[in-house]
Amino acid sequence: MLNWMLVFVPIAIALEYVAADLHLLVFLMAALAIVPLAGWLGRATEHLAERSGEGVGGLLNATFGNATELIIALSALRAGLYDVVKASIVGSIVGNILLVLGLAMLAGGLRHTEQRYNISGARSQATLLTLATIALILPAAYNAVITPRNPQGLQSLSLYISLILLLVYGLFLVYSLITHKSLFSGSSSIEQDTDQTPPWSTGKALLVLGVSTVLVAWISEILVGAIEPSARQLGLSNLFVGVFVVAILGNAAEHVSAVSAAMKNRMDLALSIAIGSSVQVALLVAPLLVLASLFIGPAPMGLAFSGGLVLSVLLAVLITGQVAGDGRSDWLKGVQLLAVYLILGLAFFFTPDASTPYSP
Repeated sequence: MLNWMLVFVPIAIALEYVAADLHLLVFLMAALAIVPLAGWLGRATEHLAERSGEGVGGLLNATFGNATELIIALSALRAGLYDVVKASIVGSIVGNILLVLGLAMLAGGLRHTEQRYNISGARSQATLLTLATIALILPAAYNAVITPRNPQGLQSLSLYISLILLLVYGLFLVYSLITHKSLFSGSSSIEQDTDQTPPWSTGKALLVLGVSTVLVAWISEILVGAIEPSARQLGLSNLFVGVFVVAILGNAAEHVSAVSAAMKNRMDLALSIAIGSSVQVALLVAPLLVLASLFIGPAPMGLAFSGGLVLSVLLAVLITGQVAGDGRSDWLKGVQLLAVYLILGLAFFFTPDASTPYSP
């Protein structure tokens, strides 16, 4: 249905080379080009999920979808845009569990009165999000209280916390894919389409995933170069652009896949995509960016996020735990998640750019 939008892919690439000074136009074309690519990535993920199970399918979607966000963040990291990097990390975490999951529950609930999913798998991922929140709160508190007396301590603290988060994420993969795979394999009846096409072969699905990811990465590089000038032209703060605009574009793959899965009554897959993507950003992408800043950034980046960003993650995790903790979903739960996302969006929209210098 969205295949005609693939025309924006060559348009965005061409504009980058022949009219790079038209930043807003380049930004808009790149944003439109990501949408159909995300659709193809989502289709390939669904076909893989049919062969490998909901948990593995959700993990693959989260991994390939977050490749876009990681590439965007690495580009911003090289440019020294630490505020954009941290805002995009928080925006991705908040966007996946509020916007993506909210849309999935709303769309699925409008088509099915009530949907069920494995409560144990959902709770285990919600607990990981709580762990990630703790890992963000402590460096922020350390930065406010201890850093004035020990300026070098924050970077060491951030480094060790990053290593712990990477270890926990690795153990979560063992838990979800090997020792407790049944908790993520799906528990609801799947709606079968009468015109459903035969499942793709594993090779074809992986090929489509790979090609889509490469193209999304290329378009993302173009998008990054146009972010700041486009934000100035639109009168938006870098904080708002990082938390919401960049995050929404980076989560395009998750939007398509999670909503599509929910409408087919595959809520285990939808939750695995939405919450699993936030877990991956918090426990894998963020620590990797801290380590990468030691080599490609103009200065090391720590895990000390601003109070507003940390508070946003905390509130998003709290409401998500309440909504997703009983093993059932309906359209009203989706509305509640979306309402929190809109409220946070308004708060960031009316927040001007900070004039204080960057603190790693």
